[in-house]
Amino acid sequence: MYAIVDIAGKQFKVTKDQFVYAPSLAGEEGASVEFDRVLLFGGDNGVEVGAPLVSGVTIAGKILEHGRGDKVIIFKKKRRKGYKKTQGHRQNYTKVLIEDILKDGQKTASKKAEAAPKKEEKTAEKPESTVAASTAAASTVPTKEQDNLTLISGVGPAYEEALHKNGVTTFKQIAELSGEDMDRLDEAIDGVTRQMIEEDWVPQAKELLK
Repeated sequence: MYAIVDIAGKQFKVTKDQFVYAPSLAGEEGASVEFDRVLLFGGDNGVEVGAPLVSGVTIAGKILEHGRGDKVIIFKKKRRKGYKKTQGHRQNYTKVLIEDILKDGQKTASKKAEAAPKKEEKTAEKPESTVAASTAAASTVPTKEQDNLTLISGVGPAYEEALHKNGVTTFKQIAELSGEDMDRLDEAIDGVTRQMIEEDWVPQAKELLK
């Protein structure tokens, strides 16, 4: 039994107990995942081709690990223009174990085993006062000053989010980046190189501060 399934925009031919290196998925390692965009299903009764999807077929899997591929260097040059640009990229991926191919609402063995304990184990609901207190505490957390980093040419929403995760939120921080900081961002953010930061982003940040 096999299937062809669309996972995060890529098509994979999968069978039970197979490993798949899919584009980066949300979820922690060990979490169960299901994929319902099945384009083709091959079983005991022949092959079913979707139009565009096969109804009633689900792929059950488990996230084993998140990782990053090898760095790819992209070099661009324009003759007689004095333009050179080097850019690196490391593709994120998620390793998924295909546990089962389910037809017409079937459940995996692991889900059947989990179903009984879930009915018996009931945890006490969190008191309203505690919920209110935690919500109030969260609302009082101060937010850091932030600039719109996408005003820098070459910094899109994805790079802006990555910079925020690495503690860079203002033009001033970018303008004052040290060589060590640039190397750290080069390693931490896919597609970003020290040359890009030093020659493109830092001068633009200084101009925006004027």
